[in-house]
Amino acid sequence: MKEILQTIILNLVDNKEAVEIKETQGERNIVLEVKVAEEDMGKVIGKQGRLAKSIRTLIKAVATKEHKKVTVEFMG
Repeated sequence: MKEILQTIILNLVDNKEAVEIKETQGERNIVLEVKVAEEDMGKVIGKQGRLAKSIRTLIKAVATKEHKKVTVEFMG
């Protein structure tokens, strides 16, 4: 799941070196924290948060197949 999210994020941003994805795993849930450069934050979130919502939906669909709950958080 982290790899899929990383592929998506890296294709959206200009400053690829600043991308950092931290995975915190619980018993049944996973939290993925995405950190990108300040200037790339708008590209990742999109207009009115639509792109961020789409990314979360995609990752949750993958997680459902693995019977896990995933939360994707975007950090500035």
